[in-house]
Amino acid sequence: MNDLEGRVALVTGSSSGIGAAAVAALAALGASVVVNSASSVAEGSELASSLPDAIYLQADVSDPASAEALVAATVDHYGRLDIVINNAGTTALIPHHDLDAATKEVWDTILGVNVIGTWNVIRAAAPHLRATGDGVILNITSVAGVRPVGSSIPYAVSKAALNHLTVLLANTLGPEIRVNAVAPGLIDTPWTAEWDTIHAAVRETAPLKRSGTPEDVAHACVALIGAKYTTGQVLLVDGGVALR
Repeated sequence: MNDLEGRVALVTGSSSGIGAAAVAALAALGASVVVNSASSVAEGSELASSLPDAIYLQADVSDPASAEALVAATVDHYGRLDIVINNAGTTALIPHHDLDAATKEVWDTILGVNVIGTWNVIRAAAPHLRATGDGVILNITSVAGVRPVGSSIPYAVSKAALNHLTVLLANTLGPEIRVNAVAPGLIDTPWTAEWDTIHAAVRETAPLKRSGTPEDVAHACVALIGAKYTTGQVLLVDGGVALR
């Protein structure tokens, strides 16, 4: 019997990249999985159809009603919800010194998806996760939430907020729900495909001498799901860049 057989996982923003790798890792361990995205419907549907027991549900988690409907549809289909990985996110490439470019619209969009969207899903999912007695919430944050780096200041601030939200909720939702975060460094995803200079800098700087892969982050998620006595932790998955 696989480790997660009989358990149901919802992974937001999972049509590609880190989310898709997390979906594949959970499915390989026997979990039933819900693939989600706000767009990329074809990609999400194709991924779900390639897995043993998965469905695709489109929803924009920044909208409270859509987030509630996403959780409700998950529970309606599978009858339960055990694991939520909040991976849905967005960013904008803005040099940190360019304060004028970080407009209210940029702040609203990034915080609306990354922070409020995560909150919307957690609030809707919490009663179902609590009912299992061993619910798991994982928030995908970023090394930008713990160091003064990142694609923009609004993005970095949103990830720092998620790190603190993780700690607050872990303190509040135990013992029925464990809440942890995974904070990746530079990962090879569609977002970063053209960041050649930054990838080269990471290869030069990181103790592990490479950028990360979505599978690296997925492995960390699986480890935290299985860590039954761990809650309120933010796990850096950055190849050791933070050490330098």
